[in-house]
Amino acid sequence: MLINLLQKNRSYRSYDEAHHVSRATLEELIDCTRYTASSVNMQPLKYFAANEPETVSRIQPLTHWAGKLKELHLPRQGHRPTAFIIICQDRSISDSLTMFQRDIGIAAQTILLAATEKGLGGCMIGSFEKGALKELLQLPAQIEPMLALAIGKPDETVALTAVGLDGSTDYYRDENDRHHVPKRALNDILL
Repeated sequence: MLINLLQKNRSYRSYDEAHHVSRATLEELIDCTRYTASSVNMQPLKYFAANEPETVSRIQPLTHWAGKLKELHLPRQGHRPTAFIIICQDRSISDSLTMFQRDIGIAAQTILLAATEKGLGGCMIGSFEKGALKELLQLPAQIEPMLALAIGKPDETVALTAVGLDGSTDYYRDENDRHHVPKRALNDILL
């Protein structure tokens, strides 16, 4: 059921580095995006799949994780993702980098739900060194990296909790390193 996938699909920041994600699996995840909506049906998104340990280890330092938990330096050494999918926009199809933000979100969520269905997990990373990543991956001039998705086998517990009386939606780690994600109640989001 979709609701079960949505509840399991969390932003994971700790992975089992012994679990290799195959190129075929990454391609299956990317293939799911071909069936999603695209603004004006232009389909300008392209994908760079990385699962080779050397490439993954070179992408990792170019990404910046968990802005609200900077002091933890996530993901920790030995718990990093074993794959990345970089969602890019082909500027030869459209030069507008704002018009397709919805498409990027739809594609990312689709990939992460498909990963969840396979027992994997991931994290959308919007904070990354775009120029350095483009150079590292030797992307053509018209290909612009827009969003990084970490992919791997999660090795952490993420718990959904209710937003407290203070109204804070800040995620946090407890004394057992369990990651908590406050979510608003249905009554709080209905108008």
